[in-house]
Order: sequence, then structure tokens, then C-alpha cells
Amino acid sequence: MLDELLLLAPPPRAALLGEVRVLRDLALMLPALHRPVTASARLSNASPVLVLPGYGAGDASTYPLRRHLARHGVACEGWGLGMNRAGLNLKHTLADLHPSWGAPLKQPYRGEGGVAYLCTRMVEHVARRAEALGQPLTLVGWSLGGTIAREVARDLPQAVNRVITMGSPIIGGPKYTAAARALRRMGLDLDWIEAQVAARDARPIQQPLTSIISRSDGIVGRAAAIDRISPRVRHIEVAASHLGLGFNPLVWRHVLEAISQPLDARA
Repeated sequence: MLDELLLLAPPPRAALLGEVRVLRDLALMLPALHRPVTASARLSNASPVLVLPGYGAGDASTYPLRRHLARHGVACEGWGLGMNRAGLNLKHTLADLHPSWGAPLKQPYRGEGGVAYLCTRMVEHVARRAEALGQPLTLVGWSLGGTIAREVARDLPQAVNRVITMGSPIIGGPKYTAAARALRRMGLDLDWIEAQVAARDARPIQQPLTSIISRSDGIVGRAAAIDRISPRVRHIEVAASHLGLGFNPLVWRHVLEAISQPLDARA
């Protein structure tokens, strides 16, 4: 059961040591990828799925999950935007953001709107893919990829029918993650980012959301991963490393189960 009294804070530095559990997740992944899939386990009417990677990763990191979904009859694809560097590697200004962000001017600007810029690009990409496929997409996002998926769904209620996140920060952007210290050293104003994230929540996401959270995440603060605003959110707690969420067969099972749920089901 989720603890409503948890304080917003990055995980303690010692929690990073627990991320070595990714080796266990990888070990469990290999036999799961080769386990036979029965006909009854295949999904016949699943929406197309687009999978977004976490910070510092690209489509290669989500290949095992996408392969697992494909073996169960789900048409899925990567996000196609290369390495997810939170937009810090992409030339942009605040004027390039989708109008829905309404981000105020900021001087000096050091890239604080980089994730919002990635969201803007993904809104365009998802809108094109949904039109080409003739139906809405399901978005699955790992860590920062889940944060981006949520914001795309917020802006595209007709093109995105559900979102599934794995270890994604919901509150504060990167402020309550293990990346906070490094980003502050780069000169980024994390309080400004947190304010923009909070402003977005004034327009809650209406689609069904499944938020998969690790009980001992060493990257994202647990309280920051809990969605207390969206009207149709379901939280699932698992015992896995943050770095291994996309490789863990139990997490895969939860993702498949969420994809299979009727869209009108209560979260």
C-alpha cells in the first residue's frame, strides 16, 4: 500500500548500491525471452504500442520489452528520437515548445525546457503515427520516457488511449531524482522546472494510467513517483532495480496486463 506520508526527496545515495540488482533482472530476462508463448496468451485486439526509453538510453534499451510484447501479439515500435538526453543535446529555445506548456521566459536559459522540447517533438511524432495507423496508440515509458509519455497523452487525448510508466518521476521533474545533483552542477534551475511540471497538472491526464514503481528505487524518490492528481491512475509496486525495470519479466507481465485492460475499466 502506498504511503501517503512519504517526503519528497531524492533517494539516499546509499540506495544507488541497490541498483546492482539490474544483474538479477538481466539474468531473469534471458529465459523469459525464449519461453514459449501459448495461443491463449496472445493479445488479439491490442492497440499499437510506442515505447519510450529512459534518460541516457535509446531504443536498444527497450528492445527486450518490445520483443516480449511482439511475441504476445502486440504491434510495438521504439520512439525513434535517438538517445534520450532530456533534450540537453538538442538545440532549441523556449519559443520552440508546444503552446500548451506556456513556459515563461527565463534568463539565463540553460536548457531547463529540454524535456518539454522532447515532449513537443513526441507530440508531433505520435500524432503522425496515430493518423498513419488509423487508431490511437498506447504509450509505454521507462523513467524519463514515462514522464514524456504522460505529457504527450495530456496534449493528445484523441491520439493516445492509455499510458504505462515504469519508475517515472511524476512530481518535480528531476528535482527528486539521483540526477538532481549533477543537473544543479550544470547550472539548471530545478525549482523552475518543478514549477512548470506543477502548472501542467492543472490539466489532469484523463486517459487510464498504470504507474509501475519499484519499492527500493535508487534513482527516483518514491514519493515523487506517486500520482495523486490523475483521475484514472493505478499504481503497482514491484521489487526491481530502477535500471532493470525494462528487463524484469514481472514488470513485463504487468505491462501486458495493463495493455489488455478494457479502456473503460476503472483504474
